[in-house]
Amino acid sequence: MRIYRILNWFTKLEQSELTIKTKATTCPAQFLTRFLQFGKPQQTNTWLAMATVEVILKEKIDGLGAEADVVKVKRGFARNFLLPQDRAYEATPANLRHVEQLKADRAKREADELADAENAATKLKKLRLSIELSIGQGGKAFGSVTTADIADLINEKSKLGVDRHQLKLNKPIKSLGSYDIPVKLHADVEASVTLRVKAPESEESSEKAAD
Repeated sequence: MRIYRILNWFTKLEQSELTIKTKATTCPAQFLTRFLQFGKPQQTNTWLAMATVEVILKEKIDGLGAEADVVKVKRGFARNFLLPQDRAYEATPANLRHVEQLKADRAKREADELADAENAATKLKKLRLSIELSIGQGGKAFGSVTTADIADLINEKSKLGVDRHQLKLNKPIKSLGSYDIPVKLHADVEASVTLRVKAPESEESSEKAAD
């Protein structure tokens, strides 16, 4: 009885192996595809996630373009930001009629920006700024004068709204003296402002008394 069961088990095993071999032989591509895909995670549709659309800009947007530019952006950025905030048109044949007017608006804006920068340059050249910096024994400065300090001083005196990134200063100032600081006001306009770095009056009085 035991021998019979063993023989029966081997017979079934041979039939199972034959069935697998038959399926693989009759349809090897389908069998292999199912085998490779078994347990494989589903992949997301990256094309939909990265889909882009073309829009016509209504205004200047840093890092993207300016009026009348036709640019490609992510679909979500256009749908959720540019179009609802009225900063762009969909780039359709019907909307292309706006391009000429946008070009005119752009030319006017750029002309106004250039005129404003030239006026600001004239004001900067007339400014004479001063700031105090404490200097200890041996000429070592306590602190320094940075672009942020200079920008704040310019805006306090002139109301020009200069940003510290517009100032060309390689490193903070740590010594007394007079400095001409270049200021980038526009792509085509650069001016310089004169800054005098001086010791506090209390320190100057102490030095005179010591002399």
